[in-house]
Amino acid sequence: MTALAADRPALRPGPWTAPLLVLTGLASVIFTIGTAVHGFLVVNEQTLRQMMELAGVAPESAAEQVPGFLLGFRAVGCLYVIGNALGVLALRRRPSRWLFWVVLAVNATQAAGVVMVPPAMFTAARETFGVVGVLPSLVTDAGAGVLALVLIVVSISTRGAWGQVRR
Repeated sequence: MTALAADRPALRPGPWTAPLLVLTGLASVIFTIGTAVHGFLVVNEQTLRQMMELAGVAPESAAEQVPGFLLGFRAVGCLYVIGNALGVLALRRRPSRWLFWVVLAVNATQAAGVVMVPPAMFTAARETFGVVGVLPSLVTDAGAGVLALVLIVVSISTRGAWGQVRR
């Protein structure tokens, strides 16, 4: 045992640990699928061009900007798909500190999508795909915010990652 490990108080699963791990794992499955659907099906060249034009970009300029923007958008989307997929590891029901912090970072930043995604994107997605076009982003971003908030509240109240308690 290292000196650092000896200085840390031992933690044991608390009453919230198992439910929190299962909630996180199941939510991560949904967020992984939703993020992939949003990033690779909903957000395409047509939707992006329409979004840019709704935001006031000239059609010729929008057509030039779409390929580069789409590449960057999908690269970031891939990182979130990977991050959300890592959250599925919570279903193993073995709490680990590193997984907690990865899940919290991914979900807290993905929740920012609720305010960072321009309204024109939702309009373009709705006009192209109907209400179904906005659901993946709303479910993943809003759901990520709720999950991050739950993780923070439980961890603060128990003073341990995953709702673990001191021995």
